[in-house]
Amino acid sequence: MQKPVRIAPSILSADFAKLGEEVRAVDEAGADWIHVDVMDGHFVPNITIGPDVVKALRPHSDKVFDVHLMIAPVDPYIDAFAGAGADIITVHAEAGAHTHRTLQRVKQAGCKTGVSLNPATSESIIDYLYEDLDLILVMSVNPGFGGQSFIDGQLRKIAAIRKRIDTLGLDIDLEVDGGVNAETAPQVIAAGADVLVAGSATFKGGPSAYAENIRRLKG
Repeated sequence: MQKPVRIAPSILSADFAKLGEEVRAVDEAGADWIHVDVMDGHFVPNITIGPDVVKALRPHSDKVFDVHLMIAPVDPYIDAFAGAGADIITVHAEAGAHTHRTLQRVKQAGCKTGVSLNPATSESIIDYLYEDLDLILVMSVNPGFGGQSFIDGQLRKIAAIRKRIDTLGLDIDLEVDGGVNAETAPQVIAAGADVLVAGSATFKGGPSAYAENIRRLKG
C-alpha cells in the first residue's frame, strides 16, 4: 500500500558554504527527510562528502538522514556512515557482487536498509532482496550530478516495483531520485513512489522559497 508522499531534499543542491544552515532551513520548511548524496569519483563521476560531514550536519536536524552511497566498494564505509548519524543507508545493486551481505552489514550497523537501481538496471536484480529491504531507490537520472532531466522510461520501473511491493505485502518505501520537480512529481507519485528526492527543485530561490517548493512537490 502506497504511503503518504514524503519529500527528501538532496543537499547536493544546497549551498555547500553553509550546509548546516541549509539543512536547518529545509527542515523548518517542511522537509520530511534529509537526503545525503555520497559520491566517490569512482562509482560515479563526481566527489561529494564523507562521514565527517554527515556527523557535522547531524545536530542541525532531527529528521531522517537518508544516506545514499554512490560508492564502490561500499562495505568498508558502512560503519562510518552509521556512526556519523545515518538513519537509512542505501547502497547500489551495481556496486558489488554480494548485495545481500552488504544489506546485512547495514542492519548490523543499526540502520534501515536501502538498495538503489541505476536507470539501465532491471528491477529483477532485487527479486530475492525484498524481504531484506526498508527502501528501494529508483534513479531517474544517471547518478553523479544534480540538475539532470528526468528519464521517462523509469516510470515503468517504478510501477513494476510498486506492484511487487504490494503483492508481497511488505512495508518498503519506494523512493525516486533525479529530475524530480513540480512537473514530474505527479507522474512519479502516480506510478507508485512515496518518497521524492528533490535537489534543484527544493533549493531554488533560496531559503524563503523552500516551504513553497516543498508544498508544490507534494501536489
